Amino acid sequence: QVQLVESGGGLVQPGGSLRLSCAASGSIFKINAMGWYRQAPGKQRELVATVTIGGSTNYADSVKGRFTISRDSAKNTVYLQMNNLKPDDTAVYYCNARVVPTGFVPFDSWGQGTQVTVSS
Repeated sequence: QVQLVESGGGLVQPGGSLRLSCAASGSIFKINAMGWYRQAPGKQRELVATVTIGGSTNYADSVKGRFTISRDSAKNTVYLQMNNLKPDDTAVYYCNARVVPTGFVPFDSWGQGTQVTVSS
């Protein structure tokens, strides 16, 4: 499995910004894509943003224009810049890495999560 370590979560006021980081290591297979998901109490886990090794990005409609996902291939790290944060953004944010072994089905690895709380 891929080892994923998230950081950067915390408490921020509405309208503020945070940047999450996720460092990947230990994969013996190619990582096809990395991304961020979030889960709030009483809600199912939802996609926030993803980026492929080719640079294609995908965002949830609720974060378009506010969040930006980026990657640093040299550091095996993906980032999520979150601007204009809203209380509804409060959730545990999980880093995801999708591994596609040749001849096998895709395999997802997950980080332990980092708490983001948006409150006055």
